Amino acid sequence: MASKPKLPIPSLFLLVLTINLAKAEPQVPCYFIFGDSLSDNGNNNNLPTLAKVNYPPYGIDFPEGPTGRFCNGRNMQDFIVEHLGFQIYDIPPFAEANKDDDQCNLKGVNYASGSAGIRDETGQKLGERVPLNEQLRNHKTIISRISRELGDSSAKELLSQCIYSLAIGNNDYINNYFQPEFYNTSLQYTPEQYAAVLVEQYSQQIKSLYNDGARKFALYGVGLIGCPPYTREVYGTIGSVCVDKLNAAANLFNERLMPLVEELNRDFTDAKFTYLNPSPTVIDYALSGIVNFLGSCCEIGGGGGELCVVNSKPCIFRNQYIFWDGVHPSEAMNKLTAGIAYQTKTSTNGVPFTIQELAEE
Repeated sequence: MASKPKLPIPSLFLLVLTINLAKAEPQVPCYFIFGDSLSDNGNNNNLPTLAKVNYPPYGIDFPEGPTGRFCNGRNMQDFIVEHLGFQIYDIPPFAEANKDDDQCNLKGVNYASGSAGIRDETGQKLGERVPLNEQLRNHKTIISRISRELGDSSAKELLSQCIYSLAIGNNDYINNYFQPEFYNTSLQYTPEQYAAVLVEQYSQQIKSLYNDGARKFALYGVGLIGCPPYTREVYGTIGSVCVDKLNAAANLFNERLMPLVEELNRDFTDAKFTYLNPSPTVIDYALSGIVNFLGSCCEIGGGGGELCVVNSKPCIFRNQYIFWDGVHPSEAMNKLTAGIAYQTKTSTNGVPFTIQELAEE
């Protein structure tokens, strides 16, 4: 009788390694996502709003096509989810998770909503959205569901080990403060005062999440909101590369958020808070292959003017672009920033922890 062929030792090792990796547990038991369009994975799809993207060419590089992600493929949170050892589909949008009252989302939920902000009125000119306060209320719904499934004590233990990601604040500027024709915040506050008011409200929202059992917080700063193609076109750069007044306002917010993180770590010693604002270096861009820093990959004009036109034909070399549409990053950029947030520790990328370190705490 012919003997069965034997795997050579290197092949056997690779097979065992592959099986072990497939069975590996995520670095944290669950991951909860709060935020705006940079993190939204479908919560706005069925809302009456201009801020939704469940149409081509969005999703052209995503396996399922248009899903409501404001990108040609995966968003930054998708990549972080993968870094942590989850599958993308392990973290559903709340809009899907909430369809079945008996469903228990033990691995996490994404509550993020396009055009949403820290303030309730932010983004209202575009239509319905889910502001951060409502996202926090939606989280209470999921907590109740988990408690029914596991019991209060086990649910509390589980939730204390999860990571809670909050990436929000961009719209409080570009879809609120800097649109005086729709909102009165710029008439009420100077940029310095507005940053103070905004961060104070944000601190109360973060503490509310702490009171609901969260103990590991990833808090993202506001990015360079004056550099996307749409904001440069609308506000003008006056000879600069970006819109300086928008970036200066964002910096005022970040300058208050960083000390808030320090304060929260001092006051709540049983929890861990970190500030993240992943900023690629010139070398990072060179290694990633991104060479187009100012243009948008798709024809913009949809939604409120900053989104891709429905069914328009996007650029071919999408991995070379920072921006997918008028304001949102491409999949290539999301992959780059997610990798930095996950494991690159600098004075802005991860203070005092990277995502990887937060998971290990």
